[in-house]
Amino acid sequence: MNPVQRQPPPVEVALLASVFVIAACGLLYELAAGALASYVLGDSVLQFSTVIGAYLFAMGVGSYLSRFFERQLPAHFLRIELLVALAGGLLPGLLFLAHGYLPGAFRLVLYAMVLLVGLLVGLEIPLVMRILKRNVALKDLVSQVLTFDYLGALAVSVAFPLVLVPHLGLVRTGLLFGVMNAAVALWALWLFRHELRHLRAHVLACVGTLAVLVAAFAGADRITTHAEDRFYADKVVYAATSPYQRMVVTHSPGEGRTGHRLFLNGNLQFAERDEYRYHEALVHPAMLAHGAPKRVAVLGGGDGMAVREILKYPSVEQVTLVELDPAMIALFRDTPALSALNAQALHNPRLTTVNADAFTWLQTTPEVFDVIVVDFPDPTNFAVGKLYSHTFYGLLDQRLSASGYAVVQSTSPLVARHSFWTVVATIESAGLLTAPYHAHVPSFGEWGYIIASRRPFRVVGAEAPWPAGLRFLNPTSLPLLFDFPPDMDRVAAPVNRLSNQVLVHTYETEWGRIK
Repeated sequence: MNPVQRQPPPVEVALLASVFVIAACGLLYELAAGALASYVLGDSVLQFSTVIGAYLFAMGVGSYLSRFFERQLPAHFLRIELLVALAGGLLPGLLFLAHGYLPGAFRLVLYAMVLLVGLLVGLEIPLVMRILKRNVALKDLVSQVLTFDYLGALAVSVAFPLVLVPHLGLVRTGLLFGVMNAAVALWALWLFRHELRHLRAHVLACVGTLAVLVAAFAGADRITTHAEDRFYADKVVYAATSPYQRMVVTHSPGEGRTGHRLFLNGNLQFAERDEYRYHEALVHPAMLAHGAPKRVAVLGGGDGMAVREILKYPSVEQVTLVELDPAMIALFRDTPALSALNAQALHNPRLTTVNADAFTWLQTTPEVFDVIVVDFPDPTNFAVGKLYSHTFYGLLDQRLSASGYAVVQSTSPLVARHSFWTVVATIESAGLLTAPYHAHVPSFGEWGYIIASRRPFRVVGAEAPWPAGLRFLNPTSLPLLFDFPPDMDRVAAPVNRLSNQVLVHTYETEWGRIK
């Protein structure tokens, strides 16, 4: 006769399913805290490392403290689940509010919340294991709990960047998983209703927790909008979180005001009142020097402003825009007020858009271009820092025609002098000639650019085919951009390589003095 296979009791199945949910929720709170820290504080590697380290430390403390829970384990488990639901579910929303109302204390609030949630999550699994120990042998107990724990972590690690954040945003994602934690508590209430002494109080606690989380979920947009209105001062007219960044557009009406402004992860990218200065300086020196560019690439610049300037040249036959984030292109293509800023450049038939990482795209594309405009955000973290590396500029060189020019936006040579000249030294290390220059953009101050090429750069005059409608540059003002006063002149600087990412550290040090 075949032995009768033991069917796991309902309590065991329910608790193992709870382990899956608990693991998923715990990891999600960790990811949400890391993402928000990188949005607000920059340097994603540092922020994720410190958040994860603090979270795991707190989990270890929680696991140790679980030994002191000896009686009424289901009641303790239920209470802890409700506390995790509240603290973890509200974590993203509270951090957004701290960013808006207490920017100076954001780091303190961040790590206090991370330590609290980590402590509570660290208590959960040991308590579940001790409750399961009543019916499951130790060998099966450990393997089953760890299996469901790892599966829950895998599920949320995939869903967080691909599904949850793009569709729900960080605040609603946190609240959804808070509701899931509260649902586990409600399930535990049903399973152990005969063991709980104060059943009515537990029922009220579950209902109250769920009510708070559901109400917060319904008002999530108000939470983020209120916090961001406070932080950005101007009215927020658009805000969204993509898998790559937090995008916020503000608007300040009235004569002499800034108009629309774009912020990525809290950092200003342009202001409507003076963006023409930035983009004319970025695009036209290289385009004019070439004379008759036909094929042009823009790396970054998903707002379409650089494309707008490039399309002013009748010689241009094709523009390839390589932008990692499709949400950025959609925003500035499909929002009437924003597409008006780029003169509907993202609808132009000469434009081809590619949603890809520029580093990878340069490695794989066979195309060669007359002009390449590199318009990345500043190197605030290692993910962006690789786009300012020796390896990247070597790839850029391969995509330039023999007479082509590349131009790279390169932060402020006044505020971040060493950072600017590090970019120059890095481009030169790839075998390219450089022509550094700068322009005054009121929203940013003195801003730097670098033209890179295989042939010497020559500043053009009135004989060049200047496009019509420029508001900043003309044959008289252009040569002045290439003159550096003593406080911005060249200093010795190292090469930024993938193996050291020295530029990120230098940039953070120099801009940190201002902040």
